[in-house]
Amino acid sequence: GWPGSGGIRSGAAMDLFGDLRRMNKRQLYYQVLNFAMIVSSALMIWKGLIVVTGSESPIVVVLSGSMEPAFHRGDLLFLTNFHDDPIRAGEIVVFKVEGRDIPIVHRVIKVHEKGNGNIKFLTKGDNNEVDDRGLYKEGQNWLEKKDVVGRARGFLPYVGMVTIIMNDYPKFKYALLAVMGAYVLLKRES
Repeated sequence: GWPGSGGIRSGAAMDLFGDLRRMNKRQLYYQVLNFAMIVSSALMIWKGLIVVTGSESPIVVVLSGSMEPAFHRGDLLFLTNFHDDPIRAGEIVVFKVEGRDIPIVHRVIKVHEKGNGNIKFLTKGDNNEVDDRGLYKEGQNWLEKKDVVGRARGFLPYVGMVTIIMNDYPKFKYALLAVMGAYVLLKRES
């Protein structure tokens, strides 16, 4: 046995390194390839969703409470962005503003349609006192279609909390990635 209180821990660690040493190179290559397949499949599904939905970000996570009670922090939104669909007041859109990295999820409150078919609109968070003019870039009073990343078509409550935790606590993100990586590399084929 191992003397002292650390015995169990170091014994487990030795077992792990023994396992790693015993794993032959072919197995390691196989696991790395397996991991690459999982990643590329995920990327292909994501690209497929982009094509099908017409939105550059088909799935987004709500990061703030500005849309409560319709959406809460951590809700996962599914977006589409078909250019033929007219934008209507009352719709929930995800838009990007110049100078801000993170898109915003808010409701359209006013729509201005011009004779040439151009549409300008104003947004506001359901939970906010004022409209979004303060969020737009300086001198911009209205959003246009080109600013829209997508429109909310459905949502899953709180599924995106993991993303928020990873944003708020970067250490948690690295720990999670390490655990997932270790799991994929050490998983035995049954």
